[in-house]
Amino acid sequence: MDLDLSPKLAKKVYGDDGGSYYAWCPDELPMLRQGNIGAAKLALVKNGFALPRYSDSSKVAYVLQGAGVAGIILPESEEKVIAIKKGDAIALPFGVITWWYNKEDTELVVLFMGDTSKGHKPGQFTDFFLTGANGIFTGFTTDFVKRAWDVDDDTATALIGNQKGKGIVKLDANFKMPEPKPDHRKGMALNCEEAPLDTDIKNAGNVVLLNTKNLPLVGQVGMGADLVRLEGNAMCSPGFSCDSALQVTYIVNGSGRLQVVGVDGKRVLETIVKAGNLLIVPRFFVVSKIADPDGLSWFSIITTPNPMFTHLAGSIGAWKAISPEVLQAAFKVPAETEKLFRSKRTNDAIFFPPPK
Repeated sequence: MDLDLSPKLAKKVYGDDGGSYYAWCPDELPMLRQGNIGAAKLALVKNGFALPRYSDSSKVAYVLQGAGVAGIILPESEEKVIAIKKGDAIALPFGVITWWYNKEDTELVVLFMGDTSKGHKPGQFTDFFLTGANGIFTGFTTDFVKRAWDVDDDTATALIGNQKGKGIVKLDANFKMPEPKPDHRKGMALNCEEAPLDTDIKNAGNVVLLNTKNLPLVGQVGMGADLVRLEGNAMCSPGFSCDSALQVTYIVNGSGRLQVVGVDGKRVLETIVKAGNLLIVPRFFVVSKIADPDGLSWFSIITTPNPMFTHLAGSIGAWKAISPEVLQAAFKVPAETEKLFRSKRTNDAIFFPPPK
């Protein structure tokens, strides 16, 4: 496999004084197209408003920074207006209409990753805006708008032409948007920074899994996700997705070393990853990371709602399950070496603290 697996940064696609929309291009990150995965970021300044839209892809949204309000309308359902903040993960199935608003001084940044296999362009999201200069109203003639919404000429003309913005606009500071309703949040979002930890290794790292148990909507999206936080100089065990899923990883904070090993034992990637990088690990390839002194955290989607991983090192590593004689023969080493190998990492699972 001669694909370029090196991490990439998103590039600006469009924007206004209300904010910007960024995306990763499959021409620069070919695994997006091959894996039918899209990835993008929305950044809204204070009073920035992302106009209502729907997409050709199911997605998982993750709030990287700030706080704001999101409107989510599932097919044939009422609008859910929820407060969102850093660490929130939100499942967005096919057909969902969303809008996003930032009323705070801090920029609101939301990451989107999802499946483009049913989309118009492999590896890219296509959004359909309900309003704005590129919204669906502008495509219909006035007589169609009048008939469909039972309005007069002046109203139809206003609906078609008043909103000149494209995708993102900035609202007047005095404009009052809907207030979030606490009961609307249930089942719609999970804060990964506050959720119970699925794995927590002292001085090494922890992980929160997003699956059908804690956010059932991910079943409709068809993807799971996780937030992993490595302590400074800690290591994540070499491992692979054992259910043929792709893993798409966005580096949230920090930096560190990363290695990926693929077919025929070939190291296909060795690099430094930093905040803002996106990378995709091909199916069954083995990946491992070592955090720099300031630590390393990442958010990943996995292309199955309840992912499974095989780890090759640590107390739950696959090697521990293989009989001693098989290991000795496979490595072509004496029994003493096999025993030494097996005796290590008996207490550490998945994450390993820095060497003492």
